[in-house]
Amino acid sequence: MESVLEKSSLRNARVSVQVRSLEDGAVVFSRDPDELLNPASNVKLFTAAAAISRLGPEYRFETEFLVDQEFKDGKAKTLYVRGRGDPSITTERLYGMVSELVHAGLKEVNEIVVDDSWFDTERLPPGFDQEYGDKAYLAPTGALSLNWNTVGVYLRPAEQVGGKATIEVEPPSDYFVIEGDVATGTKTQRRFTVASTIDKDRIRQKIEAQGVVPSDKGTWSVWKKIDQPGLYFGFTLRALLTQRGVKVKPRLRGGVVPYGQKMLHVAQSDTLDIVLKKLNKHSSNFVAEQLIKTLGAEGRGVPGSHAKGIDVVEDFLERDVGIVRGSYVMKNGSGLNDANRFSAAQTNKLLVHMMSRFQVMPEFISSVGIAGKDGTLKYRFEGSDAVGMLRAKTGTLETVSALSGYVQSVGGERFVFSIMVNDFSGRAGTVVPNIDALGAAVAASGSKGGPSAGVAALTPSNVVGPFAELKLRLQTYVGLAQKGEKRNVALLRTAWRSEKDPAVRAIIADALYQSDPREGANVRTLLDSALATDDVYGRIKKASLEAGFDLPVLPSLVELASAGNVDAASRLFEFVRVDASDERASAWLSEQLAVVATDAPQELLLALKSTPENERAVVIDCLVRGLVKAAQPEAPLWAVLRQSQGAADPTMVMFAKGLETTLSLKIAEAKAPGLAPVLIVPVNPEAPSGTTAATPGG
Repeated sequence: MESVLEKSSLRNARVSVQVRSLEDGAVVFSRDPDELLNPASNVKLFTAAAAISRLGPEYRFETEFLVDQEFKDGKAKTLYVRGRGDPSITTERLYGMVSELVHAGLKEVNEIVVDDSWFDTERLPPGFDQEYGDKAYLAPTGALSLNWNTVGVYLRPAEQVGGKATIEVEPPSDYFVIEGDVATGTKTQRRFTVASTIDKDRIRQKIEAQGVVPSDKGTWSVWKKIDQPGLYFGFTLRALLTQRGVKVKPRLRGGVVPYGQKMLHVAQSDTLDIVLKKLNKHSSNFVAEQLIKTLGAEGRGVPGSHAKGIDVVEDFLERDVGIVRGSYVMKNGSGLNDANRFSAAQTNKLLVHMMSRFQVMPEFISSVGIAGKDGTLKYRFEGSDAVGMLRAKTGTLETVSALSGYVQSVGGERFVFSIMVNDFSGRAGTVVPNIDALGAAVAASGSKGGPSAGVAALTPSNVVGPFAELKLRLQTYVGLAQKGEKRNVALLRTAWRSEKDPAVRAIIADALYQSDPREGANVRTLLDSALATDDVYGRIKKASLEAGFDLPVLPSLVELASAGNVDAASRLFEFVRVDASDERASAWLSEQLAVVATDAPQELLLALKSTPENERAVVIDCLVRGLVKAAQPEAPLWAVLRQSQGAADPTMVMFAKGLETTLSLKIAEAKAPGLAPVLIVPVNPEAPSGTTAATPGG
């Protein structure tokens, strides 16, 4: 383990590691175990432990449906819905609730009132305000919530290329206003954007979609957060009631249930231990924050708030676990962004405590992912002794990666471990294999090969096969990629797992992605395999040229980046730096960066911000070249830059201001070489005719 830390990408990062034996409590390995680091989603372990300990594994969330006392002959003057924080209500479950109402005799409703007063009105916890946007992982809390407070937007191509694609939402209801123009492209054309915002009436949600979806690739789905959970629930409830034949007038509002109303139905969720699986195995930020507010409401009184909930967690950590208040920082329950600090030793102390609590131990341990089997660990640790024997919670943020949990070694000894890595260069994919190697080393204790074999099984391979063979295999896998058939996924995943040549692995990963680009695991595999190194990209580039094939891998990264994948944009920047001296390749990449800047400007900005400053200049030069060639240097990146200058994160404000000035100067120089730089002031589309928006520093 020491050798992994010293000889891998972890060497220059801040690392807190501790491994403890559950048999005798001995610390068998540690590195700065008491250093407080950002644990990312490992915070969910603390949230889950407090929730199941304070509420109990049998706890159920309730949603109440009430009517006025004059309810008679199935006619309700008002149907009240009172939520109590259930994070697991889906459209399917809501349909079941509606069925119960129908069977209870409900036939007519004059008005629906949604009551979400069990939680306070502060929708977002600390840490969520450090970024903006409509991503599903930023979904707000709500005592009445539906579908994780997200909406699925589905784009279905027309039968003919050039035809207008269909834009639909799930669940359908009058809550959504759908606008957009999405065309049907060829099999290889995919470049679309979907945005979700509150409509101008301040009640409904507007969904806007633009771009192109490929033909013969099926329906594409994108999930976006909604902004008003109670109304989202109410509108969908009204639609389902109508579908079941209940006469419902369009009156719908928020409010509080008056005293003395008649209970018509109480819907209960699954028990808390089932909900915790949704929290930890899939790392749901939404479920985590719902649990925090529920802890607040149950433990400190209604309305539940983030502050009350965190107070309950801190009380649990001090009284039960023995972690003193003030020795850590916990501001939210999900671990999102830069809001929390824990150490590996504190995390292990929690894990040891939960193992000793027989009443909740089985449910707590079963809530986290199993290596190589499910959750966020489904495709990790493959080929190692950790598969099926390691259960842990992952954590990933910009320059943050963590893994903490339980493992039983081949020799039968059980351990708790916590690994937290902060401030590494590049993206998470560069450190995850080495984090996994640490876990695999523990799992391999007692095996024939020992921990060294466990490390070797997961350490990135440097094997490079014969070049002639590479060209032949390139031809094989490019052919499979061009077919784009989902039935080839199993074959390709097996091939990728067993392949040792990193260049071939990258080509297989590209074919895997092209065969099923909707599968998140295939996206992750591509991003982890597409390395801008001589032994990967250099050999692929040469083999493609000699074999007469279009270059694989890079077009897929462009596609992903244009669709809003920040990791893909960051990875694309690495290829930009490598190809800076190759005129032809650099020209092509500059055009692609301009496309990404048009289709996903916010994500491009985030990727640029995470790029080391000494590597950023060549990327910006390439971007400028593309923007100038595209003849659209004023849009739409400028709008995002201006918006970012009002962000809560001061580092983003400074970065956006500096980037806007730098781009303006460089674009002016590129358009008028040899002349003194002139600062371009982009036109503000919100300003009256004849005025311009002032550029900061200009």
